[in-house]
Amino acid sequence: MNNTTLQQLEELIDSLIERNNQLQTDVVTLKEQNTKLIDDNELLQLEALENEEKQKDASTTLSGLLDKLQSAQQAS
Repeated sequence: MNNTTLQQLEELIDSLIERNNQLQTDVVTLKEQNTKLIDDNELLQLEALENEEKQKDASTTLSGLLDKLQSAQQAS
């Protein structure tokens, strides 16, 4: 191999190493983002379940109040 070929190969290797390092950094960043999004998703799912439970409780309460109101109107 001549000097030009060796120099080109060295530059290519350096470029590949730099790109690999950048990709490894990107992978770490994406893993961190993924973990945060998983946590956020779990929190949102819990909040949705809690809101659903609250909505059911409110619906039950309103149904009970409506029944009382209808009973009171029929008694009058």
